[in-house]
Amino acid sequence: MNTNAPLLRIENLVKHFPVQKNIFEQLHFRNGRLRRDRHVVHAVNGVSLFIDRGDTLALVGESGCGKSTLAKTVIGLHPPTSGAIWYGKEEIGSLDRNARRKFQKRIQIVFQDPFSSLNPRKKVMEIVGRPMIVHGIANGKDVKKAVLELLAKVGLDPAYAARYPHQFSGGQRQRIGIARALACNPELVIADEPISALDVSIQAQILNLMMDLQDEFGLTYLFVSHDLSVVKHISTRVAVMYLGFIVEMAETDKIFAEPNHPYTQLLFSAIPTLEDLEFKDSATLEGEVPTPIHLPPGCPFHPRCPQVMDRCKVDLPVLTEIRPGWQSACHLNTAG
Repeated sequence: MNTNAPLLRIENLVKHFPVQKNIFEQLHFRNGRLRRDRHVVHAVNGVSLFIDRGDTLALVGESGCGKSTLAKTVIGLHPPTSGAIWYGKEEIGSLDRNARRKFQKRIQIVFQDPFSSLNPRKKVMEIVGRPMIVHGIANGKDVKKAVLELLAKVGLDPAYAARYPHQFSGGQRQRIGIARALACNPELVIADEPISALDVSIQAQILNLMMDLQDEFGLTYLFVSHDLSVVKHISTRVAVMYLGFIVEMAETDKIFAEPNHPYTQLLFSAIPTLEDLEFKDSATLEGEVPTPIHLPPGCPFHPRCPQVMDRCKVDLPVLTEIRPGWQSACHLNTAG
């Protein structure tokens, strides 16, 4: 682990979305008065984490747990409800408009769907070259040269620069998305489920490409995924999310070898393994994920936890260090 200051540090980040309902569904009589109920989706709830320079932090959890919302809030696509995001020694929320514009090129994102994230009316040359022009990185002939070099770096024929996105396969389009992310010479790349929309035969190629580019350009990754086999392959640290909370965070090898939190244990037990040519029996997650509009009291996982205690139904566990570099939010760590 890098001993220097983290490249990215998030402190108590919260992101809530108001629920849009018909006005007549919101109005109710209470105590003799007409009142309006205001509900919010608690997408991200007080998340704190860090990413060291050159590392890959994988953000994992079930669908709807807040992974993508957290990633998009970090990059600025969603304004945070509260909390702080530090990039090096700079707090992003305190930057003025001009400083934020200069800052934006340092963090880029690769989206999940490579087709919908590319403008179908623009050729690859403009898709990849436009960020360079906007941020003043290159102009004129230098842009064309830089784009052709980037396409070669991501494994595409430079001649493809004159084509439109619909003329490519899914894997090729994701390579274009990666080239666009690298166009600004970023330090941190957020990869939001970058291979989930691709054929299985292509996924390994894109993963290997991302790892090679990380070594070549010294990139730092925030890698969002629900595929634990992929996470084990690419990440250096893992943060497990449930209902907008980080419930466990540790180095990849350690957390896969001995997960601490009951949710992490059940989540990791679902990874297919073979023992003596037969599938290994594993525990399964029971019940439905509670709605993020009405979070359960106490530990958010307690309605589905096989080891639930009375305390879990009342007190929200705090993410605390249980071993050096290993954090978990579970009352079992303090029981007895």
